[in-house]
Amino acid sequence: MVTNKQNIILIVMDTVRRDRLSVYGYDKEVSPSLNQLSEEALVFDHAVSPAPWTLPVHASLFTGLYPSEHGANQERPYLEKKSTTLATSLSENGYSTACYSSNAWITPYTGLTSGFGDVDSFFEIIPKPLLSKPVADFSAWVWKKITSQSRLNSLSTKLVEMGNEIHEYLSTKSTLSDSKTPAVIDKTINFISSHDQYFVFINLMDAHLPYNPPKKCRDKFAPNVDPNLVCQNSKEYNSGAREISENEWDQIRQLYDAEIYHLDSELGRLFNWMKSNNKWNETLVIVCADHGELHGEHNLYGHEFCIYDQLIHVPLLIKHKNINKKIQNSQVELIDLYHTILDASGRSVADNGTPFNEQRSLFSPSYRDFEGSEFAFIEYSKPIVELQQLESKAKKSNITIDEFSRFHSRMRGIRTKDTKYIKNEKIKDEFYHLDEDPGELENKIHSNNSSIEHLVTSLSSFELDVGANWDSITGPSHDTTSNMDEQVRNRLRDLGYLD
Repeated sequence: MVTNKQNIILIVMDTVRRDRLSVYGYDKEVSPSLNQLSEEALVFDHAVSPAPWTLPVHASLFTGLYPSEHGANQERPYLEKKSTTLATSLSENGYSTACYSSNAWITPYTGLTSGFGDVDSFFEIIPKPLLSKPVADFSAWVWKKITSQSRLNSLSTKLVEMGNEIHEYLSTKSTLSDSKTPAVIDKTINFISSHDQYFVFINLMDAHLPYNPPKKCRDKFAPNVDPNLVCQNSKEYNSGAREISENEWDQIRQLYDAEIYHLDSELGRLFNWMKSNNKWNETLVIVCADHGELHGEHNLYGHEFCIYDQLIHVPLLIKHKNINKKIQNSQVELIDLYHTILDASGRSVADNGTPFNEQRSLFSPSYRDFEGSEFAFIEYSKPIVELQQLESKAKKSNITIDEFSRFHSRMRGIRTKDTKYIKNEKIKDEFYHLDEDPGELENKIHSNNSSIEHLVTSLSSFELDVGANWDSITGPSHDTTSNMDEQVRNRLRDLGYLD
């Protein structure tokens, strides 16, 4: 337990792979600032995200609930207004709260910014007046009405087709792909310099497609790579419409490294300012990724259509003197950060918020002292958003996407430090010995391993506990995003979620 209320900064490095950080052994020095942070922070070896993409992960961070419990996923792409967020609880407990991000899923429209006092989305497509509370509340209501419809009209079909060309232009040639991270860091510095009791959440998008790092970073890690000439649209590759050579993969990875280096440099600027202005010692600093990225592993590009460790085994660093160092090698879940932050802020929870659970606080001597604590759970709903553009790409290349493929499949997983079972809706289930096969290359679901039955049974119990039942889902159809607010759709195109 933390005796005094702490200032708190929660930093999500969107789409950053754990194994591509030098603090986790990567052989390129892409993260010197995180290396320096690790000298006084706990670096967790086995942190697991509850989902492989932004919306459900952040909803879990902000509610302490698994995706099936809070319901924010591609089949219902928003957090219910009735959900009480972490920011709401901290605001009511005397904290000044702020949310700064350039991620299109973290907006008032999706409900993720609920409870934050100061919100800035840092992308020009949505004007600042549209983020005011009355307009945002109305827009969120419209979003929910739209995304609950089941039919796609002909006009929206044409817009989706046209969006393909728009996205490809924005991915490489438009200034919209430039990093907003410096502006996010500037805003964060201004906010914490003017408040005594603060909770700041920031999401940094550098490592998310499209990769267009600043020239000085590209010169260091991708000196001979032109972002305009490599594949920046993951759906082209995943659909089979585009091949990527090993040389091109190397170039894509170099750009990715350069993006992480830029992100890390900006974090260093924030950390150095805090140290120079007496904000460092008094602040709980949490740095994690919401998910990772695939660069050809499992014949996939991006962060869709699977829940392999490249996506859900994420980096996590926490700087605070009261964190128990004995748990550093334990498997932890990102949803535990909700309870950890509550613990650091006085444990007060607003009405209808998820109650504080001491056994899920990283400060607690009884952390994860409960039955089933060795497990982490992952959920992936039907990938509706990705299917729209995947099938569009495939259709243009006369390719048919098999309905009984991973591209149409919901997935759930249960993970220990050494094993992992994946329950798939449309394809064969999977089982891996992570200690022997960390890349999850050899599916041993048909082996006579006693661990499989135990994992299957434990996952079934989890599904009962959280009310997860694929058969009962009657949400929107494949075309759920077809009539979204066009401003939000434009930003999602820019980020590669829509064509």
